[in-house]
Amino acid sequence: MCDQGLQVTPVKKNKRGEVIRSKKKKLVINLYKNKKENEPNILYKQLIKELMNETGIGKNSIEKIISEYNTNKPISSPIMKRVRPKIIEVINDFYKNAIRQKVHSFWLNHDPPTLDKIVNAASKDDSLPKLKRTTMYNLLKDLNYVYTKRKRNSVLSEGEDLVIWRRNYLRSIKKFREEGRTLYYLGETWCNDNSQKLWVENTIKSNSDLLQKKLSSASNSANKNKDYIIIIHIGSREGFVKGGLHCLEFKTNINDYLKEMNGEKFLEWFKNILPLLNDNAVIIMDNALYHNTKTEQIPDSSWKKENIMKWLQEKNVQVNDTFVIAELLDLVRKHKSAYDKYVVDEVAKAENKIVLRIPPYHSELNPIELAWSIVKGYVRNKNTTFKMNDVKQLLFEGVKSVTSEDWRNAEDYTINEEAKFWEVDDIVDDFMDDEYSCIFKDESSDDMSSDCSDM
Repeated sequence: MCDQGLQVTPVKKNKRGEVIRSKKKKLVINLYKNKKENEPNILYKQLIKELMNETGIGKNSIEKIISEYNTNKPISSPIMKRVRPKIIEVINDFYKNAIRQKVHSFWLNHDPPTLDKIVNAASKDDSLPKLKRTTMYNLLKDLNYVYTKRKRNSVLSEGEDLVIWRRNYLRSIKKFREEGRTLYYLGETWCNDNSQKLWVENTIKSNSDLLQKKLSSASNSANKNKDYIIIIHIGSREGFVKGGLHCLEFKTNINDYLKEMNGEKFLEWFKNILPLLNDNAVIIMDNALYHNTKTEQIPDSSWKKENIMKWLQEKNVQVNDTFVIAELLDLVRKHKSAYDKYVVDEVAKAENKIVLRIPPYHSELNPIELAWSIVKGYVRNKNTTFKMNDVKQLLFEGVKSVTSEDWRNAEDYTINEEAKFWEVDDIVDDFMDDEYSCIFKDESSDDMSSDCSDM
């Protein structure tokens, strides 16, 4: 048994891979010493089990800590080597969306965009980070742009997969409007108590301005540890859905908010709002990871052969030991469409509603972004105490301040943006109608500069 003076408080189980620092190591050693002193005949296996239950630390880590103690090694936290992320890894979605819009603006002006044109346009925008040419090249590649050589010039065009996704989305939403179905737009945002620095203007301006303001404000504070609120809501042309607002408070770096909002928490909220929506409605959302939890995992090249065979056999696909992995994966591709589904889609379908996903980095297609700007503007203008409880109350008031007219204006703006996408794709199509060859080079290619000299 432990001494009366030793306070032992069970903790949550350590996450896999989580660093065990000196404070926890000392807790393990103190517990170990007390148990050995008070129960000298305790079996080693039982001792480890009790330490695991009382500390939440795994078996291997417990045994390693005890071994280090018994060999008189000093107790210390592991030295954490700070890895500085590459700039391409920290560019946020607002910036990516703003860059994509700049590319589209060139096409809309019938001025085929090149790498140098985009670098130059971004450098003149004070609200955007200044990127070197190679970094911009990699960013555009990440945004699914390809460099297409036509005659002697190389221009930027979007990859076929993204174009197809967007065209399918535009056709679907046009069809749903013609059918008179209610369109609900779902979205998330975040805030903290320092609204003067973080929150955007409450006027509905061009989406490019909106995104740039979000980027500028967020970049000043994203790395500071503060109290944050993640806000989830849903609305239509009639306004925000009553009872749909959900707030999640947490203390962390905003870049880690995905750890707080996961598929399970999102699904719980999603199930609660479905009864509040009109029958036969369409729910429009983006591609956040927690929106896209699959009903089951589909085999890929990382799976072991026996597990791929097992999955196929469970689907009544005939396979045997003569099949190699390539053949098995080919069978998976042919049969996966019936099983490759999202949890929220199936939950919505059971309630006679469907989910439609916006293509990546197309936030101007979601009018809730403009509704958020009104909410945040309200809080910014009213916030005088900068206390989280007061901010939260103002947030509720801000949501109520968004009228159905505001929502209609926001969706009308979105409809205009949809029309621009139809136009951009047609312009690009006409331009590319002549013979061309794609010369998309790997970023590590030594001759990128020569091949892309005209970009």
